Amino acid sequence: MKRSLKKILAIGACVGLVTGLLSGCGGAAPSGEAAGGAADSGAATDTAAADGAAAAADSSGSGANGEKVLNFGVQMYSDGLIDPTSQTNTAWNCMRFGIGECLFKFDDSMSVQPWLAEKAETEDNITWTITLKSGVKFSDGDDMTATKVAASLQRMLDEGPNGSSTPEKFLPYESKITADDAANTITIVLPQANANLMGNLAYPVCEIVDVEHTTDWNEGVIGTGPYKVASFQDQVGYEMVKNEYYYEEVPYDKVNIMFMGDASAKAMALQSGQVDLVENITNVSDIQTLQSDPNFTVDIASGVRCGFAWMNQKGILKNDTLRKAILMAIDYDTICQSNTIGGLYTAGFSVLPATLDYGYDKLTNPYAYDPEGAKKLLDDAGIVDKDGDGIRELDGQNINLRFISYENRLLNDFSDAFALYLSEVGIGVTAEYGSSDDQWSKLVAFDYDLNNNNWTTVGNGDPTEYMANWYSKAEANYCGYSNPEYDKLYEELQAEFDVAKRKDIIQKLQQILIDDAVAIIDGYYNSSMIYSKKVGYAHIHTADYYWLTTEIKPAS
Repeated sequence: MKRSLKKILAIGACVGLVTGLLSGCGGAAPSGEAAGGAADSGAATDTAAADGAAAAADSSGSGANGEKVLNFGVQMYSDGLIDPTSQTNTAWNCMRFGIGECLFKFDDSMSVQPWLAEKAETEDNITWTITLKSGVKFSDGDDMTATKVAASLQRMLDEGPNGSSTPEKFLPYESKITADDAANTITIVLPQANANLMGNLAYPVCEIVDVEHTTDWNEGVIGTGPYKVASFQDQVGYEMVKNEYYYEEVPYDKVNIMFMGDASAKAMALQSGQVDLVENITNVSDIQTLQSDPNFTVDIASGVRCGFAWMNQKGILKNDTLRKAILMAIDYDTICQSNTIGGLYTAGFSVLPATLDYGYDKLTNPYAYDPEGAKKLLDDAGIVDKDGDGIRELDGQNINLRFISYENRLLNDFSDAFALYLSEVGIGVTAEYGSSDDQWSKLVAFDYDLNNNNWTTVGNGDPTEYMANWYSKAEANYCGYSNPEYDKLYEELQAEFDVAKRKDIIQKLQQILIDDAVAIIDGYYNSSMIYSKKVGYAHIHTADYYWLTTEIKPAS
């Protein structure tokens, strides 16, 4: 068993050079064709055009007209769209591309700090008065007034139910927002007390955008960030230009966002000079090669992300025994230590990483790796292979689980390994690997049995909104899980402000999810960012929010 697993894990992702580079200002973007094959959500473009554009930038990062240019190879999420209210990923795109900013943000210790706001005040955690930073303009030159900030948040509340970004986890739909332009403040009245409102308003769905003047919500959102959209090419990327009205120095005149789905393609493009900076190269051999090359800096940081596969409890996986047997059939430690994963994930069994202070060491795992135990559990429940084809049957049908995944952060590699382990106990798996948009669309439509994902767990400085994924009354309950005990505790968590009591509740919530076998835990992810020496400094924030902040700078 382990020999065959190692053989499959060693194969890794298919290596094919996928390059894409948008044209400079005033020129036409190179023609491109979406990359073939469901496993790659990047883009294959005119290589000659890419080479020509790369040659136009010298070693100091200057373009043909003396501009400072950054070529950034990134994963394409949700077709690269940037409307914060549409999907969670599109909200993250808007912030990571340097377009949008929030009223608050997190530092590396996950402490909330002002960003577009100066301060927030409240006496009862229900009525909040937020004083805005003065002198901020949108990238179209309009002032960021209290009225415009209120309009942005109101649009989020109005449009949120039409998308899947579930903003009500951060700002309830019943909230009342008013503006005072003379005082440069907004007032938010919540339907119930929330001591973490500043953390909630730091989440990307709460980005402040110019509602009045944005006409293209898919690819042309107007924000307050250091960059604005100059052009967009479907499946290829964005040409971003400096926001001349930005309130701080902007390090680059132009940034080319280049969609690249294959990790090795990113590494090859970086080594060839076609890109200057990439995120999430996940092939261990590529990382080791770049670490040994003095021309590159490799930044790997322990993060707060959890890789996990949703288990759809509206389908065949409503069967408790089947879910528990699945967890017992998978050797997570071996997978995370394999040559393919290479330690970029740490194995674990809870939906929150062990690095967070929420009682991981006090949790118990009743479904540790035990393939013989998994077989016995299934046999005792009458879930057996009656026709001798190697696949067990449930309710008269072969168990053949549809596993939805996409090529990012090694998710497909985990899915492949899981399928192999499950086959050893007589559970069939059919892989469906497409783009992140495919994965998300099928998730929210409950069109899956298993659906692999990788989420930040404390995106608002607290796991409450993340734990809502299993709260039966939440919009974000994408797996159909329902447990009255979990719901009761979750509602207590929402109303509890004592730190020690909150930690105790969160620990109990985790144990309930573990006992009920609600998710396959891939492991806890370590983020990576790799850049050429031409990029003087780049940084991974703990909350994994910001790519194009002023912390990505040219070498001096």
